Amino acid sequence: MSSLSFKLNGEVALVTGGTSGIGLAIAEALLDHGAKVVVGSRKAEKVAAAQEQLAAGRPDDVVLATQLDVADRVSIDNALNAAVDTFGRIDILINCAGANLKKPTLDVTEDEHKWIFDVNYFGPFYACQAFARKVISQGPADETRGGYSIVNVCSVTSFFGLSEVTTYAGSKGALLALTRQLAVEWPQHYGIRVNGIAPGFVPADQNRQILKSGDRGRRILENTPMERFGTPDEIAGAVVYLVSPAGRFVNGECINIDGGFMINGVSDSTWKEDADA
Repeated sequence: MSSLSFKLNGEVALVTGGTSGIGLAIAEALLDHGAKVVVGSRKAEKVAAAQEQLAAGRPDDVVLATQLDVADRVSIDNALNAAVDTFGRIDILINCAGANLKKPTLDVTEDEHKWIFDVNYFGPFYACQAFARKVISQGPADETRGGYSIVNVCSVTSFFGLSEVTTYAGSKGALLALTRQLAVEWPQHYGIRVNGIAPGFVPADQNRQILKSGDRGRRILENTPMERFGTPDEIAGAVVYLVSPAGRFVNGECINIDGGFMINGVSDSTWKEDADA
């Protein structure tokens, strides 16, 4: 019988953007499988709400919610320090914080372009650096477990184009490239596996309005073989797999979780007029 499992026996994870949406679902899934979790957000009210929700019905020493701005390197360092100070170590980094912008490309300002990249690319880049420095100081990972692991939350736009989200898609494409580059360099030097996930269309605060603008939502559903949007908890399972012992030989991959959207070619229309877009 295989000794590999999905159990996370006390490993400590930092989930950026872990106070809402997909990030919150990932934090809950990691906790359910035995991890200790730190989540962060810029907004104090989200931090407090996440702490209450994640801690409900769990032991007192498995959840820490803290303020975190991924566009600020000092804030990233502070969150990682808080994780180590509270739980004694760090094993897993989930880069889930993200920002979106739907706007004609010619109208995107320099400040908007920089802000999206600060959140979606530079934040994860700096978080990966800071995480690597922490785990190097801890010594070699326990190879009988999942080991040190990073999961970057990329996007289906890391692979193909959508209209009027050029800056977002560019930042997520860069994040996918970063994932692959680190997956070549870091396992052999530092014992850190690096993977990504590419969620499909999951309504959340940052994209709900975009999905409902014009006929975009209808066209997405028509081109999704499963004929619906995803839910945050349906994304989280792939993360658990990637960071667990069951995924310890997986490195440099990006798992698409999109209901089949990216592999759908030309097919008969399945659109129903009364479908909820």
